[in-house]
Amino acid sequence: MTDHAFAASAMDAHTPKSVYCFSVHAAAEPDVMPRVLELFAKRNLVPASWHSTVANGLRGFEELQIDIQVQQLETKVAEHIARCLRQIIHVNTVLTSEKGYSNSALSA
Repeated sequence: MTDHAFAASAMDAHTPKSVYCFSVHAAAEPDVMPRVLELFAKRNLVPASWHSTVANGLRGFEELQIDIQVQQLETKVAEHIARCLRQIIHVNTVLTSEKGYSNSALSA
């Protein structure tokens, strides 16, 4: 193993895994949640967190708000899932963010 390859593998072992967060806002229809979950299931991903709420939307209609967190997800895969979520019928908005951890939080 070259010095460069060894350094890269050592760096990967100490690189903290990020958590990707998806916030989905959709019409409160019964077929939305299984369609959203399907995008993760067919990639063999189990969300670390799933929280859904039905709330009053801006126009007086009920809105389904789903917040999902997935650990150890590659950026390309997260972006692809977000694009697919935006194509689901009844979905109005999809917001994404990446939650990382600082070195000080990891050493505590």
